[in-house]
Amino acid sequence: MDLNQRLELVSVVGAAGKMGSGITLLLAQEMVRVSMLPENRDKTFRLIAMDLDPKALRGLQEYVRIQALKAAEKQAVGLRALYADRPELVENGEIIEDFTRRVEQMVWPTTDISAVKGSKLVFEAIVEKIDIKTMVYKQLKELCPDAFFFTNTSSVPIGLIDSQAGLDGRIIGFHFYNPPPVQKLVEIIRAESTIEELAEVAAEIGKRLRKKLIPSHDVAGFIGNGHFIRDGLHGLRVAADLSAELGWPKAFYAVNRVSQDWLLRPMGIFQLIDYVGIDVFKFIQDVMDRHLDEALADTVIDRFVSLGVLGGQYASGAQKPGFFTYEKGRVTAVYDLEKKEYLSVDGEGWSAEVDTWLGALPEGFRPWKALLRAPDQNEALTAHFAALAEMSNEGANMAVAYLERSRQIGQALVDGGVAYDAEGVNGVLTSGFYHLYGPINDFCR
Repeated sequence: MDLNQRLELVSVVGAAGKMGSGITLLLAQEMVRVSMLPENRDKTFRLIAMDLDPKALRGLQEYVRIQALKAAEKQAVGLRALYADRPELVENGEIIEDFTRRVEQMVWPTTDISAVKGSKLVFEAIVEKIDIKTMVYKQLKELCPDAFFFTNTSSVPIGLIDSQAGLDGRIIGFHFYNPPPVQKLVEIIRAESTIEELAEVAAEIGKRLRKKLIPSHDVAGFIGNGHFIRDGLHGLRVAADLSAELGWPKAFYAVNRVSQDWLLRPMGIFQLIDYVGIDVFKFIQDVMDRHLDEALADTVIDRFVSLGVLGGQYASGAQKPGFFTYEKGRVTAVYDLEKKEYLSVDGEGWSAEVDTWLGALPEGFRPWKALLRAPDQNEALTAHFAALAEMSNEGANMAVAYLERSRQIGQALVDGGVAYDAEGVNGVLTSGFYHLYGPINDFCR
């Protein structure tokens, strides 16, 4: 059975979640393209969008409609080839309208898992809990005996899911990055048991969805979270040490600012954990802690979770309070773990004191956004880190130590057989996390 035949009936389980909705949109668009090929005009294509939350499914339908329209508007010229034999559709607007309608109609929302029966491809994007995944996959195995399964897990070993659910090698890790329609990276994780035909189909799907596929060995956390969780734990431990001298708000503020400005990253480490969700960070951390011979627990994260301060996003996409509160993406206050309240960032009082304590940035500093598409990016990075190595203020010292720890984590992922090579680690951090540089390089040493 070739890929186009499998695309005739596809399901997404967990379709209305943050990741599932983006996966649903991508698949629906590709299925429409395939359905419009001359040899497929008489065939029926369906994408079953299964989720337990009916309200979220209504939101999914609206999301698909809006995003499909935006995508069609951007691809109007390219879509004309699909409509070459439709002379009645003359204007771009007509083609855009028709394509958007087809994408909407491709998606069949349901709260009933039995609706996925007979699917040839099943994408799963549910919670990072092995017992729940196993339960769902046992059901899917009975409902879809010929299916290939793609799990969006970012941490759970693929071989473990396969063995516990009895899938006979018909599962592969296909870890989209958030948001799936925008992010180019997909980590692809093949278990020892994964069959060759599925690996070939996964590679072809990645190509059709225009994704950059980076392979990881089947080790809990894989490359992306293998680095992110350990990188985050380093930041948390530095903040915990600083809190004895500075207090929690100043410590969180200082470490976050260094990890963003001094390291030239798009977000500071605690902003990134807020974005992912503090509870999600802990889920992934717990999975890795359970399956790896390495102590990965952290009491600071545990305290946030126990207090119900979890970060993440509202349905609107706005950021929920976590380490920080936000207004239009800007940090406005920092959480105090002792007082259990937020302390406003004032710009002149305590936060200005922390800025003074950290010291000056390297001369000629340009932030991440200014360097993102700068023609002299490599030269600027080299100059920045060379200057950083010669400085001795608190911010520079913290940054140099942070960079070294990041490099150690990246190298350990290669040496420990998680990543195939340094290029894989660097590729995940630059493509998936939008870093300007990978952790394994010369100018950060």
